[in-house]
Amino acid sequence: MKLFCLFTLFFTLTLQAQFQINGIVNDSNSDPLPFATITTSDNNNAITDVDGKFTISSKTKINSFTISYVGFQTKTITVSDSKKFYTVYLQQKTDDLKEVVVSNENPALAILRKVIANKNTNNPQKKLKNFEYKTYNKLIVTANPDSINGRIDSSASYKDLKKKRINIDSSDYKFKEVISKQHLFQTEKVSQYQFGNKKLKETILGTKMAGFKQPVYEIIAFNLQSISIYDSKYELFETKYSNPVSNDALKDYNYKLLDTVDIKGRNTFMIYFKNKEKRKAAGLEGVLYIDQENFAIAKAIMRIKGVLDISGIHEFEYVHKEKIWFPTNTSFKIVKGRNNEDINFLGGTIQFDGDGENLFETRKKTASDFTYLLSESNNFDIHYNTTAPIKDPSLYIEIKDDASKKPEEFWDEYRKENLDLKSQRTYLLLDSISIKKRIEKRLGLGRKIINGYLPLGPVDMDLKKVISYNNYEGFRLGLGGITNDRFSKYFRIEGYGAYGTKDGKFKYNLGTGFLLEKNTNTWLNGSYTDDVREIASTLFAVDKRVFKIYDPRPINISTFYHYISWKANLQTKIIPKTEAVFELARTYVEPKFDYLFNYNGNLYSNYVMTTAMASIVWAPFSDFMQTPTGRSETEKRFPRFTFQLTQSLPNVLDNDFTFSKIDFKTEFEKKYLNGQKTSFLLQGGYAIGDVPITHLYNTMPNNLNKETIFQRITFAGRNSFETMYFNEFFSSQYVFFQIKHGFDRIRIMKKVRPSLVLVTRMAWGDMEKPEQHVGPAYKTLNKGFFESGIELNKIFKGFGLGGFYRYGPNQLMEFEDNIAIKISYVIDLGL
Repeated sequence: MKLFCLFTLFFTLTLQAQFQINGIVNDSNSDPLPFATITTSDNNNAITDVDGKFTISSKTKINSFTISYVGFQTKTITVSDSKKFYTVYLQQKTDDLKEVVVSNENPALAILRKVIANKNTNNPQKKLKNFEYKTYNKLIVTANPDSINGRIDSSASYKDLKKKRINIDSSDYKFKEVISKQHLFQTEKVSQYQFGNKKLKETILGTKMAGFKQPVYEIIAFNLQSISIYDSKYELFETKYSNPVSNDALKDYNYKLLDTVDIKGRNTFMIYFKNKEKRKAAGLEGVLYIDQENFAIAKAIMRIKGVLDISGIHEFEYVHKEKIWFPTNTSFKIVKGRNNEDINFLGGTIQFDGDGENLFETRKKTASDFTYLLSESNNFDIHYNTTAPIKDPSLYIEIKDDASKKPEEFWDEYRKENLDLKSQRTYLLLDSISIKKRIEKRLGLGRKIINGYLPLGPVDMDLKKVISYNNYEGFRLGLGGITNDRFSKYFRIEGYGAYGTKDGKFKYNLGTGFLLEKNTNTWLNGSYTDDVREIASTLFAVDKRVFKIYDPRPINISTFYHYISWKANLQTKIIPKTEAVFELARTYVEPKFDYLFNYNGNLYSNYVMTTAMASIVWAPFSDFMQTPTGRSETEKRFPRFTFQLTQSLPNVLDNDFTFSKIDFKTEFEKKYLNGQKTSFLLQGGYAIGDVPITHLYNTMPNNLNKETIFQRITFAGRNSFETMYFNEFFSSQYVFFQIKHGFDRIRIMKKVRPSLVLVTRMAWGDMEKPEQHVGPAYKTLNKGFFESGIELNKIFKGFGLGGFYRYGPNQLMEFEDNIAIKISYVIDLGL
């Protein structure tokens, strides 16, 4: 349930402690000094943020604190009981510190070059062949009640200037009352990390989530920050940024040597870094503490500041035996930022009202402004150069079956400190609220609806089957569904029935499945179908089911074939990083248009095909998670590859023709930090032997054969040729290529924020044995087909507009015939 994370969008961080002071450090010109070092009288350390601000918390009374900054005179401030905010000005020194100058150039650059050069020696995942450790993590969404006014506001309104009505706003009061007793959300987990053969695997031994009997696996898989500080791309809140110690980092970042600091008994350089670009999402800024002896990272603070202020802190322990800094603690914080900007988040764009930079347009702070997310992890039980093999190393995360059933003794053993009263109340209160408001049930309902199902007791009704339209059937009205876990976890029944108002025919399907192996989601299925299908369409058996509220392309299709099919298949994820379907089928085919297939001088108006098919999708770069309910893809990475082989079986169950079909698809997608995205699709197919036109390729046309441009206006498809007419081209072999580049959304008005997408598509193909196909007139793609266009999507309420132009060897004589105008509809659920 990634949408839960929307709760983290409305907050400012104020940490609660027994003694706390706040302040800001400036130079003599009142310019803030970022990442100045603050040391208290009881030896607590802190640093100022990018605006020079700081907060120091302590369990004991703070008598004084000292501020140091390279190139400035150190200053000590005495703390007064009556003063909580301190504005400190530092005077610049007239001479530089000789002890931190390592060359004639910018000393920070010289240090960073050595850090980059020694990365493989200092990176535990490069230097060590094997290691393992355990981690305790606690994540909370909460607020400091002392920061919330908690006032009950009232305002007067009048009707006809006579009757006075008092409006009461008690939301802040109620929020403060709740947050004083409990956190808004809380979860804990204990994991074992194992590294070997250049792969890192997390096994979750225990997990506990307030309000849920079973954990929400989407939250567990949510990647808040990179595990390794040396990754070429550093990740914060599922967004990847160029790492300040990547091989080409010097061209992306500016660096400044701030100070020399002792970290756990070893001298380190304190280096501030900031991305050179000024764009809002250009990159990170923060501080690196670099060991002066081996140039390893001894501590790191990574930060993004915008609408959200997001920071990740990495702490390390120096291991003398291995001569390496090994990670011991990490923390992740999200607090509310200041800017009025939009956030690219969870696959969509969220409008967010920040505090704003204009001091004359300040808005009243609400309770949500004081909410924050904090995640802290502590590593322990660390072993180096281990010999135990890693089970299922292709998995990124594995959750043990009993992880959510651990007794309280388990948590007492692994918690760094006992839960305070507020945390204990959080579990009790959120659990009771969850039961009372049936939160888990509602979450399950939401998951099903997003995938196109409506649960009705032991059956999930298929929303895709209710109503649709095409030019052959007219309105297709139906009802379908599949049994769910309330019926059985190991056996399922599915089916549908549909009626076409135009063709007057009833279609139906009935199928069943048996679960053979839970961990690999292996099912043995059988089905019987009597239905119609678009001719020459390419269907990959492993493609994920996509639910659309409205699927526009089939509206324009009029050429179908009737089929009656018996199928048996094995569906499995047993091969690492794949999903596969192996199928045997016997299908009776009857074209519902003017067509005869000429085979050895015999004309067939209908025929039987007995086939064996293997379909597999391979995602070698994606991360996969094993849960008690099965295996799933937690992070979709590219490229990914789909292969499908279909072979007819001669002399088996009255099979009429001998042929083979090979289909493939390759997808690649690259997202940029500025909100832009480029995607590539390469798809092709090759049919060998005697194949009727019903099972060849039409390369996805989506244009009506009408006289004027306006008569041809219809809805755009996803990966279809918008200027190619239906049934204009057929091929026995083809290759299709598409490139799309989407720009960040353009703000025209407050509610009009379209996204501009540039599209180019091209295809080549040929037809072997054209004399076999009697009836339809068509062309081939041996000279290629080309079109390009512009889409302006999400102009209003998901609706957009696109224009496409056809060019090249298959361009038509009349200019306007090469133009297609299409309506688009995009609803982004962030999936």
